[in-house]
Amino acid sequence: MKIFVIIGAINALLAVALGAFGAHGLEGKLEQKYMDIWKTGVQYQMFHALGLLIVAILAGKYPASSLISWSGWLLFIGIVLFSGSLYVLSLTKVHILGAITPLGGISFLIGWFLLVLAATKWM
Repeated sequence: MKIFVIIGAINALLAVALGAFGAHGLEGKLEQKYMDIWKTGVQYQMFHALGLLIVAILAGKYPASSLISWSGWLLFIGIVLFSGSLYVLSLTKVHILGAITPLGGISFLIGWFLLVLAATKWM
């Protein structure tokens, strides 16, 4: 449980910081297309940081559930791959990085699906 609280809180903090950096530090320096990509990365990072906090609460209540634990790890991997690739794409404009983004999306989907399975099994 503790690890998902820490990872979730750090990612929420980073989402706020990166959102502010995008709004103030990158404004006027990036084309609107890349600003929108940056914002998408920030939004998904925050959504899934909150998801990690939910996982932390559930992991505390159902510590024997590997489904909940795997859900948390996949949400974290999704943040790194999805949001991380969007941040790097925005700054470098290297479009091949866009090929990494769907892997993060798949991690998100599987993470949430495992949480659904955990709910049907444990709750």
